[in-house]
Amino acid sequence: MYAIVGGTVHTQTEMGTVAGGTVLVEDGEITAVGEGLEIPDGATIVEAGGEVVTPGLIDAHSHAGVSEWGEPEDADFNELSDPVTPHVNVLDGFHPGDEELDHALAGGVTSVSARMGSGNVIGGIICSVKTHGKIADEMLIREDGMKAAFGENPKRVHGKERDREPCTRPGVAATLRQALMDAEDYLARREYASEAGEPFERDLGMENLARVIEGDLPLRVHAHRADDIVTVFRIAEEFGIEGLSIEHATEGHLIAEEFAEREVPAVVGPSLYSGAKYELSNITFETAGILHEAGVQVAIQTDAPILPQEYLNVCVGLAVREGLPEEAALATVTRNPAEILGIADRVGTLEPGTDADLVVWNDEPFTLSAKPEHVFVDGKRVAGTGETEG
Repeated sequence: MYAIVGGTVHTQTEMGTVAGGTVLVEDGEITAVGEGLEIPDGATIVEAGGEVVTPGLIDAHSHAGVSEWGEPEDADFNELSDPVTPHVNVLDGFHPGDEELDHALAGGVTSVSARMGSGNVIGGIICSVKTHGKIADEMLIREDGMKAAFGENPKRVHGKERDREPCTRPGVAATLRQALMDAEDYLARREYASEAGEPFERDLGMENLARVIEGDLPLRVHAHRADDIVTVFRIAEEFGIEGLSIEHATEGHLIAEEFAEREVPAVVGPSLYSGAKYELSNITFETAGILHEAGVQVAIQTDAPILPQEYLNVCVGLAVREGLPEEAALATVTRNPAEILGIADRVGTLEPGTDADLVVWNDEPFTLSAKPEHVFVDGKRVAGTGETEG
């Protein structure tokens, strides 16, 4: 049981910011937030006077846990045997001992969406997980989507390097369309067999893609260029896919009104990156602010290990410098990604009843001087300069 007292508490709820507030934590949950709360007997008091308390940060697009920090040849996030691999699940390759997860905690990042890579047109199921723990299943929050990718990566990996389709942007689009059509046909056959009482041979990949068609599993699509993003919108409309997010959205600022009209969220970044390939030529930290001003729900990501996981807060600070309103900044790595990923009932706010994932900072989190003093995951103090628990 903890009582974090005296801090500037950014709740990310309708309560807003509580100056000199208290957060009570018990049995892994937040039990109360407010000013002048009575401290329960036996609570460990964490003095946060002059400090800032926020929800634990969430990176909505990361490869932490499957990238094996320092050992890229052992990365498990691209099953490159085929351009369409909906049958794989990132949780089966998630390594709680990956050093990148320690880096996450050092930067106040308590949850990530661990992603399959962008080598395939369809990469597999992705999962939201906590960044502290020893068993992947216990760290899992939920399966949060099906990874897909457009643009240069699948073209290079399969067309140029393996001499097979897709080798063009139309080929990428056609590959996705065919996979979704196959899933629709699979659903029809499955329904017919069920109604007729006939045996039905299941297919793991089609079962997973059927969840996308049925709206149970959102489609998370890696897309940098504006034309690729519009193609994703077109295909989603053709198949009636409602759960959709655009990952990276490097040129999203060029078509912000298209995002807003369709109410499609953007997971922006990593923007602290050079134009290492043509589709990144318009990369800018202005993207998040422009999309936000257009009414788009925005999350900011590191794509770790492309950027070190511990610098998620720095990426937000640079977006603020380039136009993202300060009052919207914290939401891009707390409430917004939680809502986009479908995990807002667990994390992303300091709401009573949610998981006690929170950070006590020595300064406002998006300043260069900001460092976590205490990091809590599930009510356990696991990182920061204070005493930690196992």
